[in-house]
Amino acid sequence: MAEKLHIIGGGMAGSEAAWQAAQLGVPVVIHEMRPKVATFAHRTGSLAEMVCSNSFRSDDSEQNAVGLLHWEMRAAGGLIMEMADAHRLPAGGALAVDRDPFAEAVTARLRAHPLISVVDEEVTALPESGHWIVATGPLTGSGLAQSIAAEAGQDSLAFFDAIAPIVHYDSIDMDTAWMQSRYDKGETEEERTAYINCPMTKDQYEAFIDAMLAAEKTEFKPGETAGYFDGCLPIEVMAERGRETLRFGPMKPVGLTNPHNPTEKAYAVVQLRRDNALGTLYNIVGFQTKMKYGAQKSVFAMIPGLQDASFARLGGIHRNTFINSPTLLDDQMRLKSKPHIRFAGQITGVEGYVESAAMGMLAGRLAAAELQGHGLASVPQTTAMGALVTHITGGADAKTFQPMNVNFGLFPPVDAKGGRKRRALRYKMYTDRAKADWHDWLGMRAAAE
Repeated sequence: MAEKLHIIGGGMAGSEAAWQAAQLGVPVVIHEMRPKVATFAHRTGSLAEMVCSNSFRSDDSEQNAVGLLHWEMRAAGGLIMEMADAHRLPAGGALAVDRDPFAEAVTARLRAHPLISVVDEEVTALPESGHWIVATGPLTGSGLAQSIAAEAGQDSLAFFDAIAPIVHYDSIDMDTAWMQSRYDKGETEEERTAYINCPMTKDQYEAFIDAMLAAEKTEFKPGETAGYFDGCLPIEVMAERGRETLRFGPMKPVGLTNPHNPTEKAYAVVQLRRDNALGTLYNIVGFQTKMKYGAQKSVFAMIPGLQDASFARLGGIHRNTFINSPTLLDDQMRLKSKPHIRFAGQITGVEGYVESAAMGMLAGRLAAAELQGHGLASVPQTTAMGALVTHITGGADAKTFQPMNVNFGLFPPVDAKGGRKRRALRYKMYTDRAKADWHDWLGMRAAAE
């Protein structure tokens, strides 16, 4: 039997890495500090707990890069995607999941695997020997973070990440709000009613913006000067960029008709998305915030339909650390100065549940192949997986490196003319090429293994 692979962190990346390696015959030990050591954002001791949104974003594998990543992970037998599909909630074209049953199912599968053991302990320093994957995510413990920074010879990069509030459905005024997916997307009635909409007039919107900008905010500690990741900006930061920003972002009123007043167009709309299968919880879409708890309650009560809202969780903000991967990692995701250690997940500078799990998938497969003495072929950059790992291990400019979601801008260009009018065709060319190349790469890996 091969040597053991040790994985620090049981989030999306660590869970997927463990599953992939174990499925390839490598014994795995997951070192997870929760529930012994709590974090600001986690609520349970489950592996793969979702701490922010419950959405894996678009599931369209022909027109969307993250949907293509879904497809590639499914094709490779990914545990995260299998459990996401099993606990899917209606959300139009997005893949949203029932967060607690999802995490519990991932945990059960991993703990039941004969080659996987889970140790509830905190690892506080980079190990000096063995085979390891560091997949500690955005909330890396202070001791390990200091050890990583010392090894890297530089300060860890950091930015601030925010989470959105969750509302109890029975506290929403449905005489004001209504259920409808934007543009009536969804094939079933359940899918079309996955979202609750709260309309605002111009005066209500202006008053809401004023109150939000004036609300008491969480202040950063001395010396904390990191910025935000653009894909998860606090709502008040968006508003500071212009009073109309939210109307063209998370509060856009397009594609919706208020059945309570069908002839009057809303000036802005706040959307809530179902957060669990029972339909008892809804999260406020795009409403990540750094407002203090008391301010959140008073400001969000100004939203028509949420005037008496009861919150299962209020929003919050936390520090999110990541390494300068283009400088520190080789093309096998190994730490150049300590090649027995790989990094995976958000700590590498990818952003999002899916991207984190994908880098865990790749790190687990790379580590397993190395432990078993197989030759490794690089993942084609024409695939979503390859485009992402190429970006973080050398494709990005190290001087300006920031967290990145998967997107078609990371892929080698395709030869498609016609500009914006041909965008759909161009995206289809990207995805067709990626699927063929990913299928070929999986075949080569299977033959080598």
